[in-house]
Amino acid sequence: MKDKFLQEDRKEYTDVSTVESQRNDITLEEFPEGPYGSSLMSESLGKSSPWRVDQRTAHRFDYENHELHEGEVRDYPGQDVFDETVPDSVTKPQYPEEEESE
Repeated sequence: MKDKFLQEDRKEYTDVSTVESQRNDITLEEFPEGPYGSSLMSESLGKSSPWRVDQRTAHRFDYENHELHEGEVRDYPGQDVFDETVPDSVTKPQYPEEEESE
């Protein structure tokens, strides 16, 4: 598995987390297949360079910095990273403290 990653000299210390995020988070392309009506060249789709060890795709509806939003609940139930299921009743947000007391 390690042979699929780009070999690089890693330093003992890293940059600030925002710089590391710019370097490692890969955003999704809006139209990865090209403009409308163009011929589809499937061999050119996707990432053309090797992956770095810390690189990852960024989730579209997720917080960039999880440390700043740790423990906060979103307004819509089921949208939290730790909660993958959508509850049957979506009338009010469910907070972790309320679930434990029930």
